[in-house]
Amino acid sequence: MAQSRLIGDYPVIGIRPTIDGRRGKIKVRESLEDQTMNMAKAAAKLISENVRYSNGEPVKVIIADTTIGRVAEAAACADKFKKNNVDITLTVTPCWCYGAETMDMDPMTIKAVWGFNGTERPGAVYLASVLATHSQKGLPSFGIYGHEVQDADDTTIPDDVQEKILRFARAAVAVATMRGKSYLQIGSVTMGIGGSIISPEFFEEYLGMRVESVDEVEIIRRMTEGIYDKNEYKKALAWIKEKCREDFDKNPVEMQKTPAQKEKDWEFTAKMACIIKDFYNGNKRLRKGFEEESVGHNAIVGGFQGQRQWTDFYPNCDFPESILNSSFDWNGAREPYILGTENDTLNATSMLFMKLLTGRAQMFADVRTYWSGDAVKRVTGYEIEGKAKEADGFIHLINSGACCVDACGELKDENGNAVMKKWWEVTNDDIDNIMSHVSWPYADLGYFRGGGYSSRFVTRAEMPATMIRLNLIKGLGPVMQIVEGWTVKLPDEVTDTLWKRTDYTWPCTWFTPRITGKGAFASAYDVMNNWGANHGAISYGHIGADLITMCSILRIPVCMHNVDEKEIFRPSAWNAFGMDKEGQDYRACEAYGPMYKNIRK
Repeated sequence: MAQSRLIGDYPVIGIRPTIDGRRGKIKVRESLEDQTMNMAKAAAKLISENVRYSNGEPVKVIIADTTIGRVAEAAACADKFKKNNVDITLTVTPCWCYGAETMDMDPMTIKAVWGFNGTERPGAVYLASVLATHSQKGLPSFGIYGHEVQDADDTTIPDDVQEKILRFARAAVAVATMRGKSYLQIGSVTMGIGGSIISPEFFEEYLGMRVESVDEVEIIRRMTEGIYDKNEYKKALAWIKEKCREDFDKNPVEMQKTPAQKEKDWEFTAKMACIIKDFYNGNKRLRKGFEEESVGHNAIVGGFQGQRQWTDFYPNCDFPESILNSSFDWNGAREPYILGTENDTLNATSMLFMKLLTGRAQMFADVRTYWSGDAVKRVTGYEIEGKAKEADGFIHLINSGACCVDACGELKDENGNAVMKKWWEVTNDDIDNIMSHVSWPYADLGYFRGGGYSSRFVTRAEMPATMIRLNLIKGLGPVMQIVEGWTVKLPDEVTDTLWKRTDYTWPCTWFTPRITGKGAFASAYDVMNNWGANHGAISYGHIGADLITMCSILRIPVCMHNVDEKEIFRPSAWNAFGMDKEGQDYRACEAYGPMYKNIRK
């Protein structure tokens, strides 16, 4: 696994085995010690074997030194957790406990409680009691209770309990990982795009992050003064020449640059990629005299303005954006960066959420065009099939070159299905395979007067995918849209016909949603018609349920989703805000407010 690029330790999960505090001749507490501690050990094992940090390492889990029956033991546990950077707690118990005495009272930890469903002792009674106490004290906690009754000596964790524990752990680790990191905007607002208008309050109050800004001219300064890693640059340029296959130049012949000029563009964009990496996380290899530049901004996510001031004069940032967002570069497989094109802060943050949940590279795209079945047939003669037919069409996802190249869909899992792999599973053969299916046409000079290169591929596979978007609403705050669906494989000739109606030099993905028959998910058209912005972030896999859990921790209501209601997992306090799941979410998020707002008053 890789060393973290970021300053600060990864979040630790602490397991709190709580127990009935009664002692005496009948030895109530003593009879429960083994069962309680075994629950803690089983939960710790489950999490550490199945949840990873973004650098690929297993999540660190620690257990309280003793079971927790009274206040003194709760205090000792809290002290241990504080010394070990515990940001997330899971309380487990098979029995009744003294709720207010044994609960996690830290207002900044993310909390869940697992109460054993057994008949011998009232674990469910404690679960209900302590969740009520959490709610009374304004400390939302997730409640985990198995569907089926277990025997007292059963040490297994039922599948439904496993699912909730892991969903909580993934979401909580993602949330806690962002805390204290930076959003780095390089430049400012692109062509008046709302998502480019950064909101420091959102990042500070909802995510616990800071906002850092660097003017784009800093890239030119560092190029001019040689403030970049020369060896890294040489390695990058050699890799580009070997792996990046140039494609056609669509521009009028009289406007096309010479081969020598195009070579200079490659050199320029290679330096851009190296410098932007240094912006994010610094570079200790920068030569003496540039100690300030070597530090970086501790950025976990960022965006590049580009259009138009930069791209009207300099080569565009498509290559740096595309390769940094991918799961590899000239150094081999590595954790993807998140770099949003057009400095769309909200779409980049959407990408970050899903990268932290999945460990995979993320797609950035315009939500460009809805194609109905009738429209496709009129233009191409092709009758759409499968999931696209069920949704009466699909959406064209396309943007100049910011999309990760992993999205070509050429890799296969152990069953032969197309996949975008977790970055630590990507091999050198995988890299060669991906790069052989990606080409680099010269930039469209109508869009990018300064030239450059855009990535080009088509997603030629059906893969499960989730498209999301954060939006900021005046008077309401942030909201999240989530749509699960699939990438669509079309015959090559159909793809070409439709693709050529827009920009043929850019990455192309066809996407169709899973429909529900009502509202925003009555058809693919309704998804497109209800989308809240010009961009979308897309991840491999159906991860909508994890995102809903994550958003509830962050107090961001979900305004649109097609996740089955039985998969929705939010803190138990949400149940007190009405019977409709959507309304619950809005009212609870408003009542509790952003996680970090109170500490900034």
